[in-house]
Amino acid sequence: MTTQAEPPHPEEKTSGWRGSREVWLQAAQAALIASGVDAVKIQPLANGLQLSRTSFYWFFKDRKALLDALLEEWDAKNTGAFVEASAAYAETISEAILNLIAVFLDETAFEPQLDFAIRGWAHKSEVAAAQIHAADEVRIDAIRAMFARFGFAADEAEVRARTVYLTQIGYISMQVSESLATRMQRTPGYVKTFCGTAPTASELARFHARLRFDPAAP
Repeated sequence: MTTQAEPPHPEEKTSGWRGSREVWLQAAQAALIASGVDAVKIQPLANGLQLSRTSFYWFFKDRKALLDALLEEWDAKNTGAFVEASAAYAETISEAILNLIAVFLDETAFEPQLDFAIRGWAHKSEVAAAQIHAADEVRIDAIRAMFARFGFAADEAEVRARTVYLTQIGYISMQVSESLATRMQRTPGYVKTFCGTAPTASELARFHARLRFDPAAP
């Protein structure tokens, strides 16, 4: 929820563009990703946006409100992407796994750098750590429910869900660098490891098309 602060002091300029809540959030997110939470401060953000410090208070009560909003935005986007992908239509469990893997490869749906930055923040903040823990549980629960939907017993669904999730988060935490072609080449093996069934040629074709990947390209 946007918190409306008191208007600027009389000596401050009250006309002209003050930015927007989204503009301030985007600047804060960029600073968080680039330099960590200590870089998310009002005056440096204002300087970068070429806006007055006072403009900030039209959209946020204080720095804490901005940090809270960052956590909310991250959770809504990145955790929301997991939940949506886990519940997405799939005819087979292998296709369902491909839906999940696609989330990690589509930065319009899931931002890995932001997830990495939030996890770094959690080392310094109990609030961020609690948010990370809660988000991880929601994500694992969603993947567990996906396996259960395809008939896996509760214990097996739990282990497989954690295997899927911890592998993918490992890519983020370790800042793994590999080409898309390499990742795609490894994907069928990952799918088989995760669920016990290799994806079919048609499932892979749909997966490649979704990510606009041409396996025949040089």
